[in-house]
Amino acid sequence: MAINPLVARIETGAAPRETLATLALEHRVIPADRRAFLHLAQRPETTPQAADFFEFLAAGETMAGERLIAFADACGMSETRLTSYEPSPGCQSYPAYVAWPALNADPTDVVLALTSNFAEWGGYCATIAAAWREHHAFTEEACGFFDLFAEPRRNWGERPRRRYRRAA
Repeated sequence: MAINPLVARIETGAAPRETLATLALEHRVIPADRRAFLHLAQRPETTPQAADFFEFLAAGETMAGERLIAFADACGMSETRLTSYEPSPGCQSYPAYVAWPALNADPTDVVLALTSNFAEWGGYCATIAAAWREHHAFTEEACGFFDLFAEPRRNWGERPRRRYRRAA
């Protein structure tokens, strides 16, 4: 796994609670990703296997959004701040990365493009969740958002390639 400076600070306990709160706020882009995945699943040229994959991702985004609320609460964030926050422009790059291929790329190719970073992201999420438990005494519920993404990281390398071969 590559070294991400923020993840490294979180892992050592050096990231302040406000950094954690901002991280929660910046993940409010989940609905955009969910819509992109559902669009991919419904495109006429999407194979049934790829559609299942995109629907699985969309369902995961729904779960992530629900779990994000507990994380934000553990960071001491009010619901008003959570719902009124405007994500910074730099945090819009991933939703744009997902939206463009959802509209323009071959859905089967998108399966590989999206999964290319899932193992890395899952590793980051596992590290973050463990660090918050250790350094901030966050509960299982508070870490649930990151646990959700950390869980599948072991299989993301081969599973999408198998789906891609079947979908092609």
